[in-house]
Amino acid sequence: MRAFAERANRWLDSGARDSDVVISSRTRLARNLADMPFPSHLTPDQALAAGERLREALLQVGLEGDTQWITLGDAGPVMRLLLLERNLISRDLVNEKELGKELPGRGVAFSYGETLSAMVGEEDHLRLCSLAPGFDLRTALGKVRALDQGLETLLPYAWNEPSGYLTACPTNLGTGLRASIMLHLPGLSLVRSELQKVFTAAQHTGLAVRGMHGEGSRAAGDFFQISNQITLGRSEEQLLEDMEALVPYIVGFERSVREALLEEHRGPLHDRISKSYATLRTSRSLPTGEALAHISAVRLGVNLGLLPGVPLGTVDRLWTHLQKGHLQALSDQGSQELLEATERDKLRASLVRSRLG
Repeated sequence: MRAFAERANRWLDSGARDSDVVISSRTRLARNLADMPFPSHLTPDQALAAGERLREALLQVGLEGDTQWITLGDAGPVMRLLLLERNLISRDLVNEKELGKELPGRGVAFSYGETLSAMVGEEDHLRLCSLAPGFDLRTALGKVRALDQGLETLLPYAWNEPSGYLTACPTNLGTGLRASIMLHLPGLSLVRSELQKVFTAAQHTGLAVRGMHGEGSRAAGDFFQISNQITLGRSEEQLLEDMEALVPYIVGFERSVREALLEEHRGPLHDRISKSYATLRTSRSLPTGEALAHISAVRLGVNLGLLPGVPLGTVDRLWTHLQKGHLQALSDQGSQELLEATERDKLRASLVRSRLG
């Protein structure tokens, strides 16, 4: 478990396109079996049968080489948190309230580099996901589409002529495509009125703004997800064009605000960033929200050249590793029950001090 937690995500790449603002690009396809009820109507036996059938198909097709499979019902609470924090599963696949319960038929397959994954037994039978570093939706879509085409030769997908791919939620009907971008917007977050303009522009384009882990999560550390809301009546190309029209606008807006802050408020900005860096290097206890806020400020400082000695890759890995599942796994306590919040706060501070010391 520790080795898994330590492994670097290949979709984190500080040299990727627009990576100072765009952390990653993600595409997801929702698919269902034509000869099975939707997951919410499956009996436990049917859910187990569907899960095994999908697992065999995924292993046969393969996800970029060494395909790894984890059955959620066999995974402990820490492993489930690790999968969630690494964006391999969703909150809906394993709600935190269900961490101690058996989850019949649910599982996840993923490639070693974690750029390609498949959730089994969430809202739909199958959720195929691809992650690419920086602003690169086309690469992400190409990978997930190739996986989808391979599976379609083995599985009977639920599909009809007027609607397209049939899904449990009507908003996913049609292509079943959800495209999303993870953004780091510390500049706009310092000027809340400007950040609200981004949210308004996204909503007018039919896009949704969410937190780090997508639907149902809150924004933390100035990290936001922007994704499409409706797929029915829209082609994959149209959905990508919507994102590709809006994201450069947001990237340019964020950069212009950063430049203005650097030019007009360099002293206070440098002080704020330096204090965050000092706090991370000296604190003995750090709650998650506070740690993410300071990491966000440090990441801004690195990208603006105000903290030249700090590697951006180290900072980017921290915002995954300081979450509670990773903390416990990295502290050699991954096999135990979840630690109390106060103990995690101490471990978090110790981890951050060791990385930035």
